Amino acid sequence: MKQLLVLGTWIPIICLLGGCQSAEPQPSEVKVATENDSVFPDFLVGTWKADYHGWEFVLAEDGTLSSAVMSLGRIRMFPGQVARMKTVTGGDSVFEPGEWTAAYAPATRELTVQIALKNLRIEMGDNVLEGKSTDIFVGPVSEDGNTWQVKWTSFPQYTAHTPEHPNFPMAADEQYGVTKTLIFEKVTQK
Repeated sequence: MKQLLVLGTWIPIICLLGGCQSAEPQPSEVKVATENDSVFPDFLVGTWKADYHGWEFVLAEDGTLSSAVMSLGRIRMFPGQVARMKTVTGGDSVFEPGEWTAAYAPATRELTVQIALKNLRIEMGDNVLEGKSTDIFVGPVSEDGNTWQVKWTSFPQYTAHTPEHPNFPMAADEQYGVTKTLIFEKVTQK
């Protein structure tokens, strides 16, 4: 419970992050999988935006994720590039992507997106949040190809460093994570 309270304190602070972001190339993998090696369908190509929590994905014609807006910090990230931005207190924030995956099963119209964040560091005054996370989004795409209803399961592994709690761990259950329901709408066409 104490972990949730500390995490609940950090989320609004992180959402107030502002400033510029820059990118520097880093090795990363982006994988695409389709059932029976079928072609990635055109109707999935474009920008998908969640109804809550700030998530956004851009799927390219080959099915790769060309960018993602992360819930934590609302920062746009690109595969293989470290994103940096200043916090409202002037601290530095660093987001390093890990492996990203998009998979589609035509028989069930189920789209799966996995976003790994290999390294995170956010400085807010005397407070620092560090760690990594994996977020998995699974669900069917509507018949008209404009809505994607997902179960979002997050596996954060963060450590908060505050004057009161120098090394406070904040992590979800390693097996089950934290699951929520989101609805993504397609906001741009191919």
